[in-house]
Amino acid sequence: MSEKTLQHRIDGPDGAPVLVLGAALGTTWHMWDRQIPELTRQWRVIRFDLPGHGGSPAHAATSIAEVADRLVATLDVLGVERFGYAGCDLGGAVGIQLALTRPQRVTSLALVSSSPRYGTADAWRQRGVVIRTNGLEPIARTAPEHWFTPGFAGGQAAIVEWAVQMVRTTDPGCYIAACEALAAYDVRSSLGRVGVPTLVVVGAEDQVTPTTEARTLVAGIPDASLALIPGTSHLAPVEQPAAVSELLIRHFSTAWQDKPGPAAISAAAPKPQLAPPMPTHAPPAIESGLAQPAQVRGGMYEQGIKVRREVLGDAHVDQVEATTDDFSADFHDFITRYAWGETWTRPGLDRRTRSVITLTALVARGHREELALHTRAALRNGLTPAEIKEILLHTAVYCGVPAANSAFAVAQKVIQEETTPEG
Repeated sequence: MSEKTLQHRIDGPDGAPVLVLGAALGTTWHMWDRQIPELTRQWRVIRFDLPGHGGSPAHAATSIAEVADRLVATLDVLGVERFGYAGCDLGGAVGIQLALTRPQRVTSLALVSSSPRYGTADAWRQRGVVIRTNGLEPIARTAPEHWFTPGFAGGQAAIVEWAVQMVRTTDPGCYIAACEALAAYDVRSSLGRVGVPTLVVVGAEDQVTPTTEARTLVAGIPDASLALIPGTSHLAPVEQPAAVSELLIRHFSTAWQDKPGPAAISAAAPKPQLAPPMPTHAPPAIESGLAQPAQVRGGMYEQGIKVRREVLGDAHVDQVEATTDDFSADFHDFITRYAWGETWTRPGLDRRTRSVITLTALVARGHREELALHTRAALRNGLTPAEIKEILLHTAVYCGVPAANSAFAVAQKVIQEETTPEG
């Protein structure tokens, strides 16, 4: 199998319309097993595994767009041009990406337990640090409590163990890459360009992608409807298979756009009235999140602030911006443009190497506050605690034992905070 394609399975009659199902992060195509008997009555169903999940090659994809490209390459090999698409969690993000970039190929869309932005970039990069340090076991152990309601998890021991095993058998590097992809994923400003009938399905008890996120999707997508499943958490197709199957059948039976081209994309296909109509525009709280800076700055600044957020985290940069005044504004503009926009973006060194250099320089100069900040950054940039330890041991020879002693105290505290799994 090529690294540009994904492991897949096909069920259903030859010649039937194609329905593609996308799985959640940490799962395999088997999360859709209980929908297959009903869906294959009308559709030829193609399920696929995400990179490094199930049987797909462990070639990491660092963006949602890259996953979508690999899925399209897989469908091209199969000779599939037009298809309906239903995706859960990360699979839903892939569906939105397809609707935005390949609208001529998607007939209609269902987004299950999905969001236009999954949590915060800081939280996803923090998860990557935890996995890099501890492996996937902590994530696997806590998956059931995030995926299922307590009642379901308590009464379905076999399914809970199955869920844990799915996460355990995922390639850690591909999981971390998916975390990076979700950290960068934000389509709130693009939802208005989704031009196919869309069903948004959410469990009423879902804390991963709560109902507020589902309503944001429905508010932003021009032709969208909402279905709320009571007493259900995040992995709705597993916890409530019959309800999800019924919703998908109803949606794809009535909202399938058979004719390609702009006319079909803009057509107002019938949509199921599954919930009260949503407002046609995003509420002010959502719109304010998309507001552009009052002052448009040069490309070096914009590039710098992007890298600064990726390396140091949104929380730190937000705090800096909140406390910046007329006295300090020029200084922060300077370091954003030249330290982050020009130096950190140069192609000659990767971010891991730049973190090694930065840690060493900060130890040598005794900048403990900056050392704490850049120890967090080094973990985000892919350095492990063991590698940071070796860097600090090395500085003891060349920068002095007292400097290294202080550095170990700072780094030890940061690493404990950053690598301790939740819960």
